[in-house]
Amino acid sequence: MIDAAVSKIIRLIGTFTVKTGCVSLDDELNAFLQNLRVNTCQTGIMSFLSCYLEQLLIYGTAVGEIVPDSSCKNIAALYNASLDDISLSYDGNPFCLTICSLGQNGEKIPVPYPDLILCSAIMTEPGQIYGTSLLKGLPFIGDTLLKIFRAIGTNWDRVGNVRFAVSYKPSDNERNFSKERAQLIASEWSKAMKSPEPKDFVSVGDVSIKVIGADNQIPDSNIPVRQLLEQIVAKLSIPPFLLGLSWSSTERMSSQQADILTSELEYYRCILNTVIRKICSVYFRLHAVHADMDILWNNINLQDEVELAKARLLNAQAQKLENDLYGKD
Repeated sequence: MIDAAVSKIIRLIGTFTVKTGCVSLDDELNAFLQNLRVNTCQTGIMSFLSCYLEQLLIYGTAVGEIVPDSSCKNIAALYNASLDDISLSYDGNPFCLTICSLGQNGEKIPVPYPDLILCSAIMTEPGQIYGTSLLKGLPFIGDTLLKIFRAIGTNWDRVGNVRFAVSYKPSDNERNFSKERAQLIASEWSKAMKSPEPKDFVSVGDVSIKVIGADNQIPDSNIPVRQLLEQIVAKLSIPPFLLGLSWSSTERMSSQQADILTSELEYYRCILNTVIRKICSVYFRLHAVHADMDILWNNINLQDEVELAKARLLNAQAQKLENDLYGKD
């Protein structure tokens, strides 16, 4: 469920275009970003941003690299770096970040071109460099939830694969032969249970057969499981219906959940804007271009389009009323 939530956040981020005010430059820049090589076998800046955002959500910190070509006149590729190969630190000045790569023996080697390194962190605690994972606090909940699921699985295994307790109470006249009779009962019972077809079990004497655990009741897990899932959903800010949870909710509640998700996505877009601006700035410098840029993201869903249209209509109606009022005065 957590993996599905992170994947949906990444997919709902949407796409964007970069506007500079020059049509030819806009077409050239956006075409370049769409065909830019990413990692080993991916293409397009959205592939890089998807991996970058996933790393950011799971680990709280993401690192990438802008790789220029051999002539240093263009960007050849974008690379998502592993946090295991990177060390972040600062020497006295918290506003000056030092990025080091780890050598074969674990030594820290400052990167030669820090301006080509992309680094972001979310929910950074005071005095810290690395960010905080979106999943912080969920391991305890996940561990408790897995305990419940394991217990349910064990109980169902016992119920589905029924185990029997066969008890034989010999009478006073049978005590001398109780061992032989017990072995015979056990043998016949084993044959009856191993038979592929239903088989009757016939015995003589005081023999009782009971199902092991038949008197025990499986604890109701609906309430505790839902409470834990609610905490996971609250942490990830994903509406339950997007995760396949059919919880009862009103139309207004679903709309509010969608608004909350929209605000979360806008927050992640703001973080990615910094990365996009740095990539475009390097592209401009390598091509000796000076231009301002605006990053225009597409609307998250059709509901946003409807709400924006309603807002424009209401603003236009209010403006018309104000013009009519002031015109009469």
